[in-house]
Amino acid sequence: MEKKSLRHSALLRWLVLVLISALLFSTYWFYDFFSGIKGLMTAELGISSEEYGRILAATTFANMLGMILVGGLILDRWGIRIAGLVFGALAFLGALLTAFSLMGWFGSEKETMVWGAMGGRLLFGIGMEISCVVITRTIVKWFKGYEMALAMAVNIGFGRLGTALGMAVSPDLAGGTVAPAVNFAVVLIGISLFLFVLYLFFDIRLDRQEGKAAPEEAEDERFRMADFLQLITNRSFIYITLLCVAFYAAVFPLLQYTPDLLVNKFGFSYELQGGDEFLLWGSASLGTTFIYVLLFVFGLLFSLWPPALKTFQAKTGAYLLLLLLFGTYVYVLQDVFAAWLQNGPKTASLIPMGTILFTPIFGSYVDRKGKAASLMMLGSGLLIFATLSLSVFNNVYLGYAGLLSLGIAFSLVPAAMWPAVARIVEEKRLGTAYGAMFTVQNWGLGFFFWGIGALLDWVNRDRLAAIGEGQAVYDYTWPVLVLVGIGVISVYLAWQLKQADKAQGYGLENPEIHT
Repeated sequence: MEKKSLRHSALLRWLVLVLISALLFSTYWFYDFFSGIKGLMTAELGISSEEYGRILAATTFANMLGMILVGGLILDRWGIRIAGLVFGALAFLGALLTAFSLMGWFGSEKETMVWGAMGGRLLFGIGMEISCVVITRTIVKWFKGYEMALAMAVNIGFGRLGTALGMAVSPDLAGGTVAPAVNFAVVLIGISLFLFVLYLFFDIRLDRQEGKAAPEEAEDERFRMADFLQLITNRSFIYITLLCVAFYAAVFPLLQYTPDLLVNKFGFSYELQGGDEFLLWGSASLGTTFIYVLLFVFGLLFSLWPPALKTFQAKTGAYLLLLLLFGTYVYVLQDVFAAWLQNGPKTASLIPMGTILFTPIFGSYVDRKGKAASLMMLGSGLLIFATLSLSVFNNVYLGYAGLLSLGIAFSLVPAAMWPAVARIVEEKRLGTAYGAMFTVQNWGLGFFFWGIGALLDWVNRDRLAAIGEGQAVYDYTWPVLVLVGIGVISVYLAWQLKQADKAQGYGLENPEIHT
């Protein structure tokens, strides 16, 4: 009879997920919150689109050169506990350096602030990406054989919640100055690092219960070059890695420029009027947070409650009740959402709304029904529609549809992709596999973070002076149209992955949970 351990308790598994997901929440907040204050960075600090893109791209520099792969190897060698502490702390230090630089601690000249912020984002990028690998590996450790795809989807939902709140709340926190928004983002990472330390007590006890050797004593888990070569010659792993690069190289950079795109293309505002804000205890920031937390709760309820019921009638009744409650929620807040839909940062922050609602649902679907490769194809197709809607056409309602499709795509692909990797790669090499994927992914991210900003300045080079004086607006057509081609490539790679899986038999189209 198998000995019971902490991970056999559903309550403890999900408590662990919350503790480790806090780090993902805070680092995603810091990763994306600049998009909500891009206009303020230009107005207060004089930072151009190219410089803004350069600061974002710096997040990927060290990881382009393989630092994240080294981190994956370190994770395989050191284990979750030491790697999580070291790289979580590095993310915090990088965020702190970024804040000090933008506050002018190292000099008030613009170039000094830009280069200092780039250095901080570089350190933050190393810490964040490897922390993500640590978190993913931890989920596999605690949830394999249980609700792994759902757990990964909920974890991703925490990250998207951080993204949404970072974009939506940062303009409120800033209050017309960059520094308060940056400082708050730094404090969040510090709090989440403390919660990760609390998780370590559970991890230590689990290893003792299951009799696992310390990482340095486990000979079979040491890195071997032959294992790495086998990994990078695996067809399915190659295609899922290239899909990871293509898909995220389009989505993440687009997300960073969307608030500014909406302001310039559709005439949205950067700031809400006082009467349009939703206040909680007199605070617009708390009000916005409350709205998003409820969205996240609805997403969890949709994915966890009805599927757990036994009869079709009970499932149907649960879905109808949740739809009624969600409809009431939207109806009560309709004036708030109407105001948000005329504001750049708030509307852009609704992109992660689709992920908060749909990522757990799609994760649960993958657990129970499979079809991971097919869902990745569908999500990539939605990316094509989203980028076409935001580039070629000038209809605001079509733009809204594009943002919604982008949010759904942002749910579909990650909910299917990361559990699929755990099927393709054996558990003891997952740290190396995720590290390799994120390394290659950072080449795409770095290029498009900077490239969109540089291309934006170049195609608008004849009107930059007028834009700076408020007499003209950016034309985003070509920078976003380039991403349409990336969507087409993503669809092709997802199809190739499906064909490779048929040949290699990893069962990506099969469910994780067998009833």
